[in-house]
Amino acid sequence: MGMLVDGQWQDVWYDTESSGGRFERERSRFRHWVTADGSAGPGGQEGFAAEAGRYHLYVSLACPWAHRTLIMRALKDLTDLIDVSVVSPLMLDRGWTFDTREGSTGDRLAGRDYHYQVYAAARGDYTGRVTVPVLWDRQTDTIVNNESSEIIRMLNCAFDGITGNDLDFYPQELREEIDAWNDRIYPAVNNGVYRAGFATSQEAYEEAYTELFAELDHLDAHLADHRYLLGDRLTEADIRLFTTLIRFDAVYHGHFKCNRQRLEDFRHLPGYVRDIYQLPGVADTVDFGHIKTHYYASHRTINPTGVVPAGPDIDYGQPHGRG
Repeated sequence: MGMLVDGQWQDVWYDTESSGGRFERERSRFRHWVTADGSAGPGGQEGFAAEAGRYHLYVSLACPWAHRTLIMRALKDLTDLIDVSVVSPLMLDRGWTFDTREGSTGDRLAGRDYHYQVYAAARGDYTGRVTVPVLWDRQTDTIVNNESSEIIRMLNCAFDGITGNDLDFYPQELREEIDAWNDRIYPAVNNGVYRAGFATSQEAYEEAYTELFAELDHLDAHLADHRYLLGDRLTEADIRLFTTLIRFDAVYHGHFKCNRQRLEDFRHLPGYVRDIYQLPGVADTVDFGHIKTHYYASHRTINPTGVVPAGPDIDYGQPHGRG
């Protein structure tokens, strides 16, 4: 793990000492907004106009936060409008790389060797963590946004006038409920697996573990009589939850010690995951090779040998009844 300090790379690991062994995620720094006409974003952020071919996504296929943007890009028919560069699954002494020998597409936009160079190009004095996803603007040569929750909302509506795709995963009439689901799922599940996996004290680990499985139990019960979190309509809350759940048995159960039970052992969650996985375009965004290689081979403080497990062997393309 590392970060940029005034444009220079430094190797660091998560500092948990000051928080009692608890993992705390740094907030994103680039928060501009793409809108249909370039007007300001919902919070007054500087606006960038939606245009075909203007924007580029930098992602990791291993990262659940970046995965959200790839799913939204697929569901909203944006694959021909917004191209993508995929980093290597390995994140070692220089962070995310564009090494094509290790599974990266290469930096299709500028031919850079390391992802931190994207941040340095946008802001020479940038200090902070180097994360994915990144939405880059070709026109002004800068980062528009590196906060996945905001990027997916831009992709949800900003380009509708260009694509003609009016699917809405954050509809006005459901926003309060969607926000409520996001607010409870993020700390317990999305970030909860990391809080357990990166905890450096027993107390912090057990706190995260308990909250995680309490919420998974709640979700499993809720899905007994709901196809999606808000009934029969897929929303961004489902997309945000899915990218954590699809990784659960492959990495979080073992690598992050979230091992009370596999996701496959729940009654309703396995069918829910398969339902979303089998939506058109979604399966193409899931790469278990990248996912397992990144977690097991990159997190050397957790898995010093870097050995990547061969399993589990789960076919998410096959039906799975609920209950």
